[in-house]
Amino acid sequence: MNIDDWKSQIKRGTLDFCILLMIRQRPSYGYEIISTLEKYPILAAKENTIYPLLRRLMKEEYVSSSWQESAEGLPPRKYYSITDKGLEYISAMSQEWNNLLNAINEIKGE
Repeated sequence: MNIDDWKSQIKRGTLDFCILLMIRQRPSYGYEIISTLEKYPILAAKENTIYPLLRRLMKEEYVSSSWQESAEGLPPRKYYSITDKGLEYISAMSQEWNNLLNAINEIKGE
């Protein structure tokens, strides 16, 4: 496995967590999520990854959505918000993330 394959595996496992964390901070629309993730090259993802992920998170009831009118005559945008179930999921994910980081740091000798 090369480093790009390994980075892809890491990304696949953490993208849900990162998106939920972003939406927890404030409701966001899809393109806004994509643009924010692009600031972090290891997390950057295209529409064909993000929108299906958002649909799955909605189906699993971790996020909800609502249409909101845009300023300046732009088309309405679909905003995603965290649900109570999503907050519980983030809490569990955060605990597991911390456990993982602690284990890795211990193995690394840090």
